[in-house]
Amino acid sequence: METAIVAGVGAERGLGAQLCLRFASLGLHVLVAGRTQEKLSKIVGMIEAAGGSAEAVCVDVTSEEQVQTLFANTPGTLSLAIYNAGNNTPGAIADMEASYFEASWRVACFGGFLFAREAAKRMTEQGKGTILFTGASASTRGKANFGAFTAAKAGLRQMAQALAKECGPQGVHVGHVIVDGAINGERVATRYPDYAARLEAEGLNLEGIVDAYEYLYGQPSKAWTFELDLRTSTENW
Repeated sequence: METAIVAGVGAERGLGAQLCLRFASLGLHVLVAGRTQEKLSKIVGMIEAAGGSAEAVCVDVTSEEQVQTLFANTPGTLSLAIYNAGNNTPGAIADMEASYFEASWRVACFGGFLFAREAAKRMTEQGKGTILFTGASASTRGKANFGAFTAAKAGLRQMAQALAKECGPQGVHVGHVIVDGAINGERVATRYPDYAARLEAEGLNLEGIVDAYEYLYGQPSKAWTFELDLRTSTENW
């Protein structure tokens, strides 16, 4: 059995869920990991209805014990592990509570470390596998009123790059995907319907982003890419 873990799965029209659906369609058994059982079960149901194989796993990615259990209970060969957890956390640094900054870092960066460590252990033993991380424009540049988010995402990116250099010689491909701009998905549609209507024409396309993950997963070892950055043709970057 070839297995994939996708951590950070929420709504159906979100990146995590769409990654699960795509890789299940490619024949992988997918562990659909996130915080809300109802949402996870819905994605598993969709995968199974389409003839794929999946299971839902409720997990707090900031809990070392829960992340270790997630990987310990992963069946078959772990071919792919995707860390997609981390919400946007805006706010001015001067007005920010320390707990708010720490919470942002724990989900986007510390959780990524826990996930990466367990995936790397498993895959280096196998001598193969792919570990992918979801980044953002904040991964490479600071922006006013996004100090917590950019610190967390930049830390995740640097950790991923170090991991790529450690694990590459052992047959494990590590990649980082920068999603530069708002995704036209369910979260935006629910919270900001007017903005979502504009994104219908201008926003990042979910299927196109998922294509990038599939591309990285399929790369041969003599032509690996560490990082892809994705944006619309009109994004100011």
